Amino acid sequence: MKKQAVLSLSGGMDSSTVLLRLLTDGYEVTCLSFDYGQKHRVELERAQQLVNFLNDSGQKVKYGVINLDGLAPMLNSALVEGGDEVPEGHYEQENMKETVVPNRNKIFSSIIQAVALSIANEKDTEVRIAMGIHAGDHAIYPDCRQEFRDADYNAFTEGNWDADRVSNVTPYLDGDKFDILKDGAICCEQLGLDFDTVYANTNTSYKPINIAGKWYSDYKSASSVERVEAFIKLGRPDPVSYADEGGVVNWETVRNHVEQILNAA
Repeated sequence: MKKQAVLSLSGGMDSSTVLLRLLTDGYEVTCLSFDYGQKHRVELERAQQLVNFLNDSGQKVKYGVINLDGLAPMLNSALVEGGDEVPEGHYEQENMKETVVPNRNKIFSSIIQAVALSIANEKDTEVRIAMGIHAGDHAIYPDCRQEFRDADYNAFTEGNWDADRVSNVTPYLDGDKFDILKDGAICCEQLGLDFDTVYANTNTSYKPINIAGKWYSDYKSASSVERVEAFIKLGRPDPVSYADEGGVVNWETVRNHVEQILNAA
């Protein structure tokens, strides 16, 4: 039996790369996405598309969506329907705290822990649980820090029998999006996957734009800026399609905008 892992798959670049890393390391992966009323629900479509592509390419990935959208009216965050406008700029800016969703990773973590422990008991095996958190998240999102992950795991082991069968894996906790993207390229090569197809099936934008029924990423919100910065450092264009209030834009426009932000920082 293959090694087992359960992953919180948002549909974004980070958790999608964790999925690639787990597959490269020989895991059979169960992925869970969460519909919590986020404005950028297109990420759920991208997660499904990526899983379909991976399974069609010979990988073995299970996938499900947990419906939590009833939470949205009760949550105070710019990321959920009914919340304030998503701010633009770089993650290091103070106003980016408006994108925090209260206790989001604890909610997600509790569910993937429950699923992982169920798999561990059913198959009598050890299971790893994974999330795509990284160092770039630490300043704004406290639930992406090591201290939180340790406290969360301690609560899990205190509250469940046989919880020691389940352990955390956070391969990019000390890295940034560039580190993630570099490892993604390595994983794609080792798995025989097309890099552009993989990352075209991800969404990092918190302010996606719909034009004639097709979703495009924005390039001004903090999550998008950080993603574009990683592709610039990697030296290759992002395969995701971008747009702004004027319509579809090319990679050069996106790159120039982000470079201006980085130079002004």
